[in-house]
Amino acid sequence: MSKVNTIVAVLFHRLGPYHFARLRAAGRLLPIVAIESSGVDETYAWDKVVGADRFERVTLFNHADAQRLPAAKVVSRVGSALDKIHPAVVVVPGWADSAALGALRWCVRNHVPAIIMSESTAWDEARSAWREAVKHRVVRLGSAALVGGMPHRDYMVKLGMPPECVFLGYDAVDNEYFAAGAAKWQKQPGEVEGQTLHGPRKSEVGRKYGLPENYFLASARFIEKKNLSRLIEAYARYRTLAENAEKLKPETLKSQIWDLVLLGDGPLRPALCSQLQALGLHDHVQMPGFKQYLDLPAYYGLAGAFIHASTTEQWGLVVNEAMASGLPVLVSSRCGCARDLVKDGVNGFTFDPYNVEQLAQLMFQISAFPPFRLSAFGDASCQIIADWGPDHFASGLKAAAEKAIDVGPVKAGIFDQLLLKALIRR
Repeated sequence: MSKVNTIVAVLFHRLGPYHFARLRAAGRLLPIVAIESSGVDETYAWDKVVGADRFERVTLFNHADAQRLPAAKVVSRVGSALDKIHPAVVVVPGWADSAALGALRWCVRNHVPAIIMSESTAWDEARSAWREAVKHRVVRLGSAALVGGMPHRDYMVKLGMPPECVFLGYDAVDNEYFAAGAAKWQKQPGEVEGQTLHGPRKSEVGRKYGLPENYFLASARFIEKKNLSRLIEAYARYRTLAENAEKLKPETLKSQIWDLVLLGDGPLRPALCSQLQALGLHDHVQMPGFKQYLDLPAYYGLAGAFIHASTTEQWGLVVNEAMASGLPVLVSSRCGCARDLVKDGVNGFTFDPYNVEQLAQLMFQISAFPPFRLSAFGDASCQIIADWGPDHFASGLKAAAEKAIDVGPVKAGIFDQLLLKALIRR
């Protein structure tokens, strides 16, 4: 019998499709109660994910974003929910917002072990000595940790969590959903199961949904750190490389230069539109806006390759989505997922997000490969990401919960309790 036979409370800010898939998988192994602090939020425009599957669900503020509410109100609501649930373990999302800190304080006061979830790395943001010292004190209040990948594990250990108490699996998407969805759009009715669309048939399907025959896909909020301006610069340079190469080919060997599709929206849209106009790229770059979860498989399924160009990114779940959809990936070396998910020359390449020429050359290289080479990269993506799905989250959470119960609740001193109080009030 499992050591974890009582309730595990897992906190998230808002349950989106990713969280739902993870919790459903975890619920097969553990008695899970998911505490969602917010029913809405101002960052992600997901449609609301309703219901629960293999887990119980509690929403603290159905019609508000908890991150915009007074900290005292949020902490009080978190405490009341945990009092009713009486969990054996509480799983806390990081150390930044008031809900997470309130849950951690509840654990300290009620002598319940806490698991700290994190996707932070040592290099994803600028670090200061005094902030790191504060994090060190907070992390030590956890009995175990669940993190994204190896860079995140290294950082958690650096912050003071014993290596044997750190488990992987935090960052996962519903691989089966994206694999099946992409395959659906890659086939036409009557095609042989598993056959990939190429050439005129793919073009016909793409036109039906307003997509070019061949394109690079990116999906991101239109904000500074997503580095979309340099991505567009790199794409312009790629077109120059490709056009020059096409001039040297005999007419019978000429191929179509790929377009670029940027999914998402945000405050930088006007600036990006102006950039496209200045570079003469409006006919080759589409920006169809933010797409809901149900719409995403079509874009992945008909793409040739995926690009994630962020200058800083704690993980990058869109890379998981693309890989599960069977795409080669070009991923910034500053993305937290790059070390674990991207194998250079196998399923894609990493690049310096500040090096426009390097990215342009990789785009040219990817699009110049014959179809079998792209398929090999895509198959490798599927094989790699198979080990990073919701079941990985579930097994990592179960192992962390068992370790947390073995370790027991951390005894916090007066200074640590005062520190938590001060962090909540800041």
